Amino acid sequence: MSIEFHRRMLADQVRISAFRNALAQRIRPGSTTVADLGAGTGILAFLARELGAREVWLYDPGPVLGLAEHIAQRNGIDRLHFVAERSLDVAEPPRVDVVVAEVLGNFAYEENVLETLRDARRFLAPGGTMIPRSIVQWAAPVIADRFEHDFRAWRGVAELDWSDAERLTRNNMYVFAIEPKDLLDVPPASWDSLEFDGDIDSRRAGRGAWAHAAGATIFGFALWWECTLVPGIVLSTSPFGRRTHWDQIYLPLLEPLTVRAGDALALDVSSETGGGESGIDVRWTVEQRRGEKVVSHQSLDIGSGFLG
Repeated sequence: MSIEFHRRMLADQVRISAFRNALAQRIRPGSTTVADLGAGTGILAFLARELGAREVWLYDPGPVLGLAEHIAQRNGIDRLHFVAERSLDVAEPPRVDVVVAEVLGNFAYEENVLETLRDARRFLAPGGTMIPRSIVQWAAPVIADRFEHDFRAWRGVAELDWSDAERLTRNNMYVFAIEPKDLLDVPPASWDSLEFDGDIDSRRAGRGAWAHAAGATIFGFALWWECTLVPGIVLSTSPFGRRTHWDQIYLPLLEPLTVRAGDALALDVSSETGGGESGIDVRWTVEQRRGEKVVSHQSLDIGSGFLG
């Protein structure tokens, strides 16, 4: 991961403020111990010490942890323990009062977040707190055609048929800055929710559904998440909220859908971590119904979006 990405994360004041407020709720100055899983530049560990945590362990296998150690030394931040390993690979870690793990991706389940948070219970002392606490995944139909123009760039190049290449392009998910005006004027649908202190399955699946009150052309779907760090503190990548360094996910269609008033639209999304070149396998199926009749059925899979 490049230093530029870490700079963008540190510049995200929405993110920093949410985690600081969550830690402040759970840290008892002078007594609370903390583990920061996937610590990166160490900002959450530094905030924990500023808030009075007695000791903090930082776990990260990347070279940026060395940078974090230099920054801590330069700024006189003590009582930190740097462990240059993935938390998943650490045997018999010290038990702490608070585990914090900011490993969320644009598509929330990237970066081994589910596996990391499932394993994080090993680090918690009895009665300890996990941050984050839960997550909800949202979806909405996209009516803006500005993304569609990029996918159609294959058409007509050198007067050749590039439809096979275009199909590969469409079988991928993309990170775009999506705005409310890009979305169909219907309530977003939740397609998945998860409590991180319960059973966590690496395979996730769910459905969003809409019954349309007006006609529109649908070009794809936007995905975003809302993550409760502790009760009352929610970090969100919603296009309706404050912008963060995370943008939204865009799921294309093979062909746009022409939806009439009264048509029903359903989006099925499934994901499994650890599969494919991207490290996560994501599939989505869209069905459009007009009464009892299926007008359109499209299935896409990022596993079909790579050259084998």
